[in-house]
Amino acid sequence: MTNWELWNFYVLYFPISPVWFWYCLRSRSFWFFSSSNPSIAFGGFHGEGKKEMYDQLPPHLVPRTIYIMHDWSFEEVKKKITEAGFRYPFIVKPDIGMKGILFRKIDSEDQLHKYHEKVPVEYIVQDLVEMPVEVSVFYYRYPAEQKGVVSGFIHKELLQVKGDGKLTLKQLVEKHPRAKFRMEEMEHRHGHRFDRILHEEEIFYLSYAGNHNRGAHFTNLHKEIDEDIHTVFDKLSHYNGKFFYGRYDIKTNSIEDLKQGKNFLILEFNGSGAEPNHIYDCNMGLWKAYGILLQHWKALYRISRYNHKNGTPYWSFKKGMRFLREADKHFKLLEKFD
Repeated sequence: MTNWELWNFYVLYFPISPVWFWYCLRSRSFWFFSSSNPSIAFGGFHGEGKKEMYDQLPPHLVPRTIYIMHDWSFEEVKKKITEAGFRYPFIVKPDIGMKGILFRKIDSEDQLHKYHEKVPVEYIVQDLVEMPVEVSVFYYRYPAEQKGVVSGFIHKELLQVKGDGKLTLKQLVEKHPRAKFRMEEMEHRHGHRFDRILHEEEIFYLSYAGNHNRGAHFTNLHKEIDEDIHTVFDKLSHYNGKFFYGRYDIKTNSIEDLKQGKNFLILEFNGSGAEPNHIYDCNMGLWKAYGILLQHWKALYRISRYNHKNGTPYWSFKKGMRFLREADKHFKLLEKFD
């Protein structure tokens, strides 16, 4: 009850929801955000595919990726993966996904076969990026301006436990400050390994998804925000000229390399629906977090309104509702198989 970071989404956002609806009224559109990133479906608010995002980023900054239809034969899948030059391990995840649902690291052909038999939608096969540092960068730029704002910068630590040569994996999970609250999920994913004793200092990743809702821990890097990092993301924003608001999830060799614009890969760009996740895990008070959320909503409104006035229409209420219904149906299906 006292840790607002664990509150239900609707409970957390309810007190400031009137501001969101005020922007809807001012825009005369329930989907005012749909014009924020004109080249992504729904402005990247919900239900957009990863392919349309990857196709608009610099190719050399995106991990090698291929797309697999769930109804292909497994022999065809193996052929496509071999032709693309993939080697185990690699990552698989739905093309249209969220919150790390059905995100998996695949270590063997047997695991791939089981995943392919289970997954009910098109998915992607992607290189496992083993750069040591994972970060998120929140960036927005007003369309009439050349320079934008890096408003958030965090380091991510994946949900993991470290062995001591004595305790079993289950015991380590039970002692972990975040994983112990996710025992049902941990048992579902790792129950067959629970009796295993990890060697001293051995790291075992409980999740490879760097999402807050998947237990990843965030560290605020706001002191690292400087002109160099602004230059890197201004350049990215101007690459296709259509990404104005959102969060980049990135792996890099080091923070300094990222600032110099080298040795990094973009795992995902999340558009208007992206949460400024630097509000989490940073000892931030609730009211300060609300202030940051409202700051970003204001920027989103201003960007969307500008684009609308300059030729990008808001989605109609009917179109938006139909898109949301289809997306929700899709995600419920994914959760069922996760």
